[in-house]
Amino acid sequence: MSRYTKNDIFRMVEEEDVEFIRLQFTDIFGVLKNIAITSSQLERALNNQCMFDGSAVEGFVRIEESDMYLYPDYDTFEIFPWRPQQGKVARLICDVYTVDGKPFQGDPRNVLKRAIQEAADMGYVFDVGPECEFFLFHTDDNGLPTTLTHEKGGYFDLGPIDLGENVRRDMILTLEDMGFEIEASHHEVAPAQHEIDFRYDEALITADNIMTFKLTVKTIAKRHGLYATFMPKPKYGINGSGMHVNMSLATLDGRNIFTDENDERGLSEDAYHFIAGLMAHAKGMTAITNPLVNSYKRLVPGHEAPVYIAWSSVNRSPLIRIPAGRGETTRVELRSPDPAANPYLVLAACLSAGLDGIKRKLTVPDSVDCNIFEMTQEERDKAGIEKLPENLYEAIQCMQEDKVICDVLGEHIVSKYVEAKLKEWNDYRTRVSQWELDEYLYKF
Repeated sequence: MSRYTKNDIFRMVEEEDVEFIRLQFTDIFGVLKNIAITSSQLERALNNQCMFDGSAVEGFVRIEESDMYLYPDYDTFEIFPWRPQQGKVARLICDVYTVDGKPFQGDPRNVLKRAIQEAADMGYVFDVGPECEFFLFHTDDNGLPTTLTHEKGGYFDLGPIDLGENVRRDMILTLEDMGFEIEASHHEVAPAQHEIDFRYDEALITADNIMTFKLTVKTIAKRHGLYATFMPKPKYGINGSGMHVNMSLATLDGRNIFTDENDERGLSEDAYHFIAGLMAHAKGMTAITNPLVNSYKRLVPGHEAPVYIAWSSVNRSPLIRIPAGRGETTRVELRSPDPAANPYLVLAACLSAGLDGIKRKLTVPDSVDCNIFEMTQEERDKAGIEKLPENLYEAIQCMQEDKVICDVLGEHIVSKYVEAKLKEWNDYRTRVSQWELDEYLYKF
């Protein structure tokens, strides 16, 4: 049921003295875009009459077919707390449509909606709770980001060791002003690394919330003279940032289908099938869950990020973990995604992979309840434990070979995504790094 009607939005804009409305949408690489209109143009926007040039957005369309329309989702209306209180600024998250009134196949939000509809047709609601990590760094004299920090805080440290404590506090208060329910926040393992967790919700709301979260975190950090980055691995030798995804399926009346009190682990058959689906498509999803060349510098042994395709209910080294909560809080946690990923595509891929496991009644392999990083390669081979792709090029190849993942993304996104990521890979592999100069120049 919708939160707001068109009349509600007109009323709130007038009562709250909103002067500007940002019509937001996300490109296929997870970058937030917007068009700003004044309140005088609100009726036109709410009637889906705001047009933009799709050819100017990377991964959308060619110049010959550039006209596209923004269809606002009324329920996403929100006033930015950090903007002026006279002549306020609000936002509406939009779906992208073509000139003939059809959902644009290259709109990531539309991709997730299609996957959610498939789940609904099977009688399921997809609930998701993310764990978003980020770094806070200093900026230089020109206001540009650096990787410098004065702090040396570690996991769960508090002030005055955690120098980012007050910044996190302001972020949380701002997020709560925007309707977020914050469950926890803390300093992460690496110096200057932080995590803020917000309550799970239905998948589309969660994906919208992740985009809003990232914008808010960056905005509040800037007000403190800092730069917040969701780059997966900004510094060598320390942990990278992840975006663990906690997932559950519920019936349309809200019953969690992953729970079974008669099972030794408290998991239902559908939960095991869902896990098996995630594992079957883990390689094919990796180019989406870990979209940058830099992502694969996080996915290495020794820094907590998962590398091996396995699952467990008791240890954190595998790709998939089953957190301790049971009953209605039973969930499956995928630990590979990083916060540079497009949340709409990540959740669509996860849902489709899990549903494929349920539809085909895939059998989950035995759980691996020891530290996989301490196993020998021979032991891992004997247990049938495979690895995630080791770089972006391998990940793209795996994605192209996975029909389920390609089908959920659609032909448009697959072709544009592959084209852009292969260019990124080629730019990276032909570049001479400072490390190579330091290592080889004086030797040879």
